Amino acid sequence: MPSSEPSITPQVEADLLITKRGCSELLVESEFVRKLARSHATGTPLRIKLGLDPTAPDIHLGHTVVLNKMRQLQDLGHSVIFLIGDFTSMIGDPSGRNATRPPLTAEQIHENAKTYYAQASMVLDPSKTEIRYNSEWCDPLGARGMIQLASRYTVARMMEREDFTRRFKGGIPISVHEFLYPLMQGYDSVALKADLELGGTDQKFNLLVGRELQKEYGQEPQCILTMPLLEGTDGVDKMSKSKGNYIGITEAPDSMFGKLMSISDTLMWKYFELLSFRTMDDIAGLQKQVKDGMNPRDAKVALAQEIVARFHTQQAAHDALASFEARFRDGAIPDDMPEVQIAGASLGILKVLREAGLVVSGAEAQRNVEQGGVRVNGDRIEDKALQLAAGIYVIQVGKRKFARVTLTG
Repeated sequence: MPSSEPSITPQVEADLLITKRGCSELLVESEFVRKLARSHATGTPLRIKLGLDPTAPDIHLGHTVVLNKMRQLQDLGHSVIFLIGDFTSMIGDPSGRNATRPPLTAEQIHENAKTYYAQASMVLDPSKTEIRYNSEWCDPLGARGMIQLASRYTVARMMEREDFTRRFKGGIPISVHEFLYPLMQGYDSVALKADLELGGTDQKFNLLVGRELQKEYGQEPQCILTMPLLEGTDGVDKMSKSKGNYIGITEAPDSMFGKLMSISDTLMWKYFELLSFRTMDDIAGLQKQVKDGMNPRDAKVALAQEIVARFHTQQAAHDALASFEARFRDGAIPDDMPEVQIAGASLGILKVLREAGLVVSGAEAQRNVEQGGVRVNGDRIEDKALQLAAGIYVIQVGKRKFARVTLTG
């Protein structure tokens, strides 16, 4: 490294470890180390950007994976920018899509944006967070500015994007306006002079566009940090409200606690790494205790209580545990239970019981419900016509029959 470059101190190395915790990729790491070293040497915080499109009214734990990383970087003293994509929401992000996503109306965006920052502030320190809307610089561009921006990126580079290539080869239409999305997201980085941009792994292409556009505008290119997409409670698909496998951060404590307790013992460790504020040494210690014989359920309780306490209160977490234990007091939940996946949700409870192998006939299913012998996530079921939406459920029949049932649409 040239002598003019700031030295890599132990503090820079420690900050790098925190930055990389749980991440999928840090590009380009050597550039980011130089940025960190310069920041320490000059006392100038890095500008760190996270953009979220308000496509739904609420934030779930999957969204908080990148928010947690923002908070960690915020605690290291850097400037974090929470960018609400009110302009880009009207285009619609094509990332990972097999079809054109219908753009949201201005009214929908406005309503959704109302709650986004309030909920994000449950993770971020609002007193140290800069909130911006990308309509600030996107609206003034106008037609002339949009054409000039488009001239700085080629169609060939745009078609390197995997989902565009797949759709093109499959004869699936790609609307011209979809090409504008990564351009506008990249232009956000130019407008904000970002040093680092965060996003999910599905955002990598868009984040790289930001690097290239910054070079085009004579700026030092941002580094990018991608975080894994968190599987939902079904342990299969990424957390999504549309798939019914999500845990909302404003859900009632009992609901949040119960959903966290329903995840598999294997997935629990990914939740610890990406959602918990425990140190990695603490998590490794818990893993060793489980390996040495501690019930995995005890570790999961610790995770569920931490998450509930963060978004509610410590007392709410204590009460949620007590409520959860009371619901299952009549029959202890086994450490292992059959995992069953059933398609076609929503489905009636009687059919679910049969297809999960918990009863042998419809008559037996009906009789168990009538006699109060069926519980779903600890709640006794009395309605034989109950419909279960897509999601994951711990279903109990009698005292000894259990299954973790994943219903898909």
